[in-house]
Amino acid sequence: MSGKLLIIGFGPGSFEHITKRAREAIQESEVIIGYNTYVDLIAGLLSEQQVVRTGMTEEVSRAQEAVRQAKQGKKVAVISSGDSGVYGMAGLVYEVLMEQGWTQHEGVQVEVIPGISAVHSAGSLLGAPIMHDSCTISLSDHLTPWELIAKRVEAAGMADFVIALYNPRSGRRTRQIVETQRILLKHRSPLTPVGIVKSAYRDREHVVVTTLADMLNHDIGMLTTIIIGNSATKLYDGLMITPRGYQRKYTLGAETQPLKPHQRLKSEAEPWALEQLDEQIFDESMEEFDEEDEFMDDEVTENKETSQLKSSPNLSPSNSLQLAMEALQLVSKGTEEVSFEFDNKLTATQSIFEFAVSPGIANKKLTAAQLCALGEIVGDRGDIEYSPHHQLIVRVQTNNPNQITSELSALGLLLSPIGDVAQIKACDFCNLEKGESIPYAEAIHHRIGNLEVPKELKIGFNGCGMACYGAVQQDIGIVYRKEKFDLFLGGKTVGRNAHAAQPVAEGIAPEELVDLVGRIVERYQKEGHPNERFHKFFKRVKEIEGYRHQEMVGFVIENAICGD
Repeated sequence: MSGKLLIIGFGPGSFEHITKRAREAIQESEVIIGYNTYVDLIAGLLSEQQVVRTGMTEEVSRAQEAVRQAKQGKKVAVISSGDSGVYGMAGLVYEVLMEQGWTQHEGVQVEVIPGISAVHSAGSLLGAPIMHDSCTISLSDHLTPWELIAKRVEAAGMADFVIALYNPRSGRRTRQIVETQRILLKHRSPLTPVGIVKSAYRDREHVVVTTLADMLNHDIGMLTTIIIGNSATKLYDGLMITPRGYQRKYTLGAETQPLKPHQRLKSEAEPWALEQLDEQIFDESMEEFDEEDEFMDDEVTENKETSQLKSSPNLSPSNSLQLAMEALQLVSKGTEEVSFEFDNKLTATQSIFEFAVSPGIANKKLTAAQLCALGEIVGDRGDIEYSPHHQLIVRVQTNNPNQITSELSALGLLLSPIGDVAQIKACDFCNLEKGESIPYAEAIHHRIGNLEVPKELKIGFNGCGMACYGAVQQDIGIVYRKEKFDLFLGGKTVGRNAHAAQPVAEGIAPEELVDLVGRIVERYQKEGHPNERFHKFFKRVKEIEGYRHQEMVGFVIENAICGD
């Protein structure tokens, strides 16, 4: 049975602004997949559907899980606030499908259900600020280079667009909105009206109308949409109004208009409009154009003085640009030289290679040669971040990651991917003096190290009963004691209710350990939900390899007076 993907935009979040089709699609779905906050917003529409909810930055896993379940024949709803095709999940789901060779004819069905986008929700609360040409720009540079975003802001400011800013500021991204204001003040008056809308049509809705110069003095965050008026936008009674231009032809306060209906579209009534060619002259011009340049033929005549265009089904970006320039040259009939500066750096996303590096599973010491090599590779444009997991996180712009990995591996460094993978987090075995169990730690790494799993998985490994590196605090803990191994499962490593893993076995024979841990991790990989941490998985399935989950005795945490 063929499944179906329903990619739903449910609008700003209030029930009265969810479309009838969006409600129907949610109710007819068997599986609901979405960001935690979005699932909470539509909880009142859910009945017995399976719900897969994930946190921030987990968009790819949501899309992959949706496609996987749809291929199993299920109706799967992928939810986004606003419109799913405006910074939502629609494009990403299609990208995942494209990677898998999906076609409309043979693949799972896909229906994209539109919703009210944030710019329109915010605009309705501010008055009528987007009555004229407008654009939306996301200030998040997690996926788009800031240099490109800044160029778009500059262009929109110069072109006098009404501008809607998405993702204007977060806890870590604070400079982007400051830079955006600076750029726009070069092209707009400081008194340009600005609307700041937080949580439109939700419980904590907050609306502020201010100016471009004063906008940064107000609360701006990830739930905020900012609308910046153009040169014609006016403030009236606390509202932002952008005129469409009717005052150029009409007297808005008069009942009788000076221009009669049949006069309003005449060229003399629109002196600002682009001059139109006489229809007969235009037709003759196009006939001459076709005769001279033979656009109707597939062949290109090399002897012509003017270069011709040849259709190609696979145009590279540079070829597309070249064709556009040739077209302009042809239209201008060679009377003007057409030039255009094309900056590949700003139009193509630069690849950032991100990986973790360490001296080894047990070894914790880096040599001078290794550090020098890392510094040389990272250079001025990359960075190195220390992590609490005995690794350095390296980020570097490169188009040749294989060369980097080869060079560092040749120096004896252990390289690992970043993200939701299984990682062995071993101790230093008392500076390698207690090394009897090191071969088992390395064997586990070779078996399941860097294996892709639903959520990052840390396997703590300590070489003696002191467990001074905290193996028992990890998702899976292994402690070598009396020539055998003790096993701990389901540690919660973060949060105010963090807890140690449950001791499930003592005295595991060394020859059994690697396969046992491998089977546990491989089951988690196969049956875990996207973004589901191992301790939650253990609690949900109740038993792994004969080891039963036991409820932890917790304690009640009183809410702080400050409301945190």
